[in-house]
Amino acid sequence: MLRVLGSKRQLCDGLSRRDLLHAGGAGLLGLGLGDLWRLRAAAAAQPQGGSLGRAKACIILYLYGAPSQLELFDPKPDAPAEIRGELGTIDTAVPGLRICEHLPHLARVLDRATVVRSMTHPFNIHSAAYTLTGVPQVDVPMELNPADRRHWPYIGSVLDFLAEGRHAPQPPVPRSIGMPFQFSSRAKEFARGGPYGGFLGSKYDPVWTEFEGQATRSVARWRGNVDNDVADPYLGISADSRFVLSPAAQLPPEITLDRLNQRRSLLAQFDDQRRDLSRTPGVETHTRFQQMAFSLMASPDMRSALDLRREDQALRERYGMTLFGQATLAARRLVEAGSQLVTVFWDEYGTANSAWDTHFDHYPRLKDELLPGLDRALSTLILDLEARGLLDSTLVACISEHGRTPLLQNVRGGGRGHWSRAYCGMFAGGGVHAGQVIGRSDRHAADVVDRPVSPKDILSTAYHLLGVPPDTMLHDRLGRPLPLVADGKLVSEMIG
Repeated sequence: MLRVLGSKRQLCDGLSRRDLLHAGGAGLLGLGLGDLWRLRAAAAAQPQGGSLGRAKACIILYLYGAPSQLELFDPKPDAPAEIRGELGTIDTAVPGLRICEHLPHLARVLDRATVVRSMTHPFNIHSAAYTLTGVPQVDVPMELNPADRRHWPYIGSVLDFLAEGRHAPQPPVPRSIGMPFQFSSRAKEFARGGPYGGFLGSKYDPVWTEFEGQATRSVARWRGNVDNDVADPYLGISADSRFVLSPAAQLPPEITLDRLNQRRSLLAQFDDQRRDLSRTPGVETHTRFQQMAFSLMASPDMRSALDLRREDQALRERYGMTLFGQATLAARRLVEAGSQLVTVFWDEYGTANSAWDTHFDHYPRLKDELLPGLDRALSTLILDLEARGLLDSTLVACISEHGRTPLLQNVRGGGRGHWSRAYCGMFAGGGVHAGQVIGRSDRHAADVVDRPVSPKDILSTAYHLLGVPPDTMLHDRLGRPLPLVADGKLVSEMIG
């Protein structure tokens, strides 16, 4: 099952006592702390003009660990064997575009999508923060510390913040949702940064779901010294695994909606007496989560959107009876219910060097679990959105933090290391130009030789397609203006 969790306080927390001292010492233009925060919201919400996109929502499928460009959308069949590897290629619905042979369903729908073969950046680490936030640079300490104060806000956090700044009505479900569980919470060795509120504070963290189901398959995860047996739900889940609200977000049987509203009224009276205190960002975090909790408890929309039993079983099976497949289907349902951005993470599970981080057993894992799971979920999502008339208004982005080394490593099952100099992404719907390939890598997929595209360019383009002007400014904890995306430029070829 999946259940909704609130954001943990130890991650990307709101203003601390140190922040209060810094802000008081800065005394920017003689404004008080509350004024700085109110000005931040007002400035970020100012319309900037210009022709923007038409997407109403976005679904991000994030392949953590990083897939190989050579075994995804940029194969090199004429390269030496130690580069091209052992997998063949197939034609697609886009003339001249060939992809990995283990993606037959995706091959048939790529005429609805844009493939970027020239993704590149200089940070060769597992930093989801560099991909999902506007931060200009990253390092390993940031990657391994979600609370590092240098982190910038995740795209979903920014969308939530801007909507609140312009007083947009709260949708029946949260605007920003992360699935299938809190990022990097199942590998045990590490906690990784990225999809959090950053300098906007933890109150803009996404709402996370939680998985409570049974894996139907186990696998031996080899890390160079010993096999670790892992029951991995990304390989398969039982039929009774389902998405539900957390018990903490549901009304106890003895609490009716009338009693809930009475309690809310009483709480509002207390809040009136502490209005001044509640303007401080640390308390605002509690207030916002409180309002969201009331909304979730009183509304059936979130519970309904997460209940996949309402879907035809044949469609569920087309998405794939895996954690990734079913979470992708749930993402479509959440967008239908009003969420603006849902991110589905194919995350590490049980141990590090899992998910798409194929340092070992590269080919067995690609053929048996990774490529088939992606092929079913992503292709079905595109066709499902199209059939429901939602593809034009929903941006779909399949992305990761980097690619993998062109040269195969001589380890068990083959392996490829980290490689950020050239890799791929795939995008569809939401105003994306369909049926094209952007950019080109060299004959070994080692370096970009035409039209380099950075993750910052993708973020800027996503904001544009979602109607957010790329020149929107945010303000950090000290009120300093910062660009929405550092060094990001619009990828005009992507826009249809």
